Amino acid sequence: MTQKEQQKLGRTLWNIADQLRGAMNADDFRDYMLSFLFLKYLSTNYEESAKKELGRDYPSDTPPDEMSKLRVKPPLEKWYKENPDDVVDFEKQMRRKVHYVIKPKFLWNNITELARTQDGDLLRTLEKGFKYIENESFANSFQGLFSEINLNSEKLGKTPTDRNKKLCTIIQKIAEGIADFSTDSDTLGDAYEYLIGQFAAGSGKKAGEFYTPQQISTILSEIVTLDSQDPSTGKKSKLDKVLDFACGSGSLLLNVRKRIKDNDGSIGKIYGQEKNITTYNLARMNMLLHGMKDTEFDIFHGDTLLNQWELLNEMNPSKKMEFDAIVANPPFSLRWEPNDTLAEDFRFKSYGLAPKSAADFAFLLHGFHFLSGEGTMAIILPHGVLFRGGAEERIRTKLIKDNNIDTVIGLPSKLFYSTGIPVCILVLKKCKKEDDVLFINASEQYENGKRQNTLRDNKEKDKPNDIRDIVETYKYRQEKERYSRKVSMEEIEKNGYNLNISRYVSTSEDEVQINLDKVNERLTSINERIKTNTDKHNEFLKELGLKTI
Repeated sequence: MTQKEQQKLGRTLWNIADQLRGAMNADDFRDYMLSFLFLKYLSTNYEESAKKELGRDYPSDTPPDEMSKLRVKPPLEKWYKENPDDVVDFEKQMRRKVHYVIKPKFLWNNITELARTQDGDLLRTLEKGFKYIENESFANSFQGLFSEINLNSEKLGKTPTDRNKKLCTIIQKIAEGIADFSTDSDTLGDAYEYLIGQFAAGSGKKAGEFYTPQQISTILSEIVTLDSQDPSTGKKSKLDKVLDFACGSGSLLLNVRKRIKDNDGSIGKIYGQEKNITTYNLARMNMLLHGMKDTEFDIFHGDTLLNQWELLNEMNPSKKMEFDAIVANPPFSLRWEPNDTLAEDFRFKSYGLAPKSAADFAFLLHGFHFLSGEGTMAIILPHGVLFRGGAEERIRTKLIKDNNIDTVIGLPSKLFYSTGIPVCILVLKKCKKEDDVLFINASEQYENGKRQNTLRDNKEKDKPNDIRDIVETYKYRQEKERYSRKVSMEEIEKNGYNLNISRYVSTSEDEVQINLDKVNERLTSINERIKTNTDKHNEFLKELGLKTI
């Protein structure tokens, strides 16, 4: 399916969501919509794999007389009823191949048939199906995956009958909307991402909790997949472990995976951490929707600043988890509660604690601690981290002196749903060769929008491409007038370890130097010509008997 068709599917689903949600809050409706899309993907993938596994034994279709008895559409239900002794072995094989099992009565085709016939059992079947997927479908339990979806919410209707009816309408419309489109993992995965973006736009400031705009996600992903020591040599062929410690819906992690895969590279396992339970569930669904097996990712629900993930709490340095690539878009200037225990935490001990008013450097140091010696970290932060004093200045100074800050990228304002302020990307490494810092001031390169600005991504060479400009400037460490510059440690030290981008790369045009002596000569010459011509004019006026000037 082409990108245009994928976008068309996304728009189709968004229009359905917009029409159906009525008075329901966009965030609430999002959870229903995305969960049904997720169920559709799991079902399609499972049935396609079952067809391959059963071969000729897979029922080609369900005859009408059988349909009336079964009250379900999936042919797989017929096979289950005819081959009860083989079901256990079949499901074992499916777990090996697709890593999960779904009972036929919970498959999307059955759910849509119940919706089409306005069956009163739809709501109960969905509840049982969601519980089954959470607790039994996968070898690794996905407990709480649908915890934020309340099928008995009065937002769907005041009575069970009303709620059942509303769910029938929603599911029918979704089924009709996607009927003409391919439903492979890439297509549904992209549609899922599109819908997350649309819901994020509608959620305004709250969207910062779960969504990094794709254009910024692309920049971070491109940067961390390039060779760490010499980005100009191109992308790495393999990333063993990738981390996003504030992963939201997981789009950044998936973007990193896509960059590596598109370059015929391989990726070991991706790791994410998310504090918000709703967003955590979105991320887990998002991974599976993009065709990832449950063994290929690990998303943890917990507080990053308190380091609640046991996996990252290994005290033995030889067993410490390290990541080849780290990306993050943590909450900007989040208030937190630093204390004496955290002051001794292995992540912060060598640097000191970030101030109570802004946890930006706490997030940065958390990620940096787990960065491998050959890895690259790219993190989005507010500009304040570049120049604020006090504890932040001490942390920043140590990172600069240790030669860990590789690149500082300034982005335009109004790129995010959650804030209108301009933000920056800090690129950090432990293997940095250069003894300077590359500054890229991309704050003026964008397409203006009413509510939100965007970075241009034109594919034609003669048209502006802000994303390509940033990535290539980083890749080749280029210096461009009023755009990018490599700044020595000596100059940064003279500026008090202040990394304010405009100190080093100003986008303003140089003032034209004016030679006042020449200006005076020109004015004198002009005055002399005026006098000469006025005198001539007066002579004519006198001859005509008119008053002179």
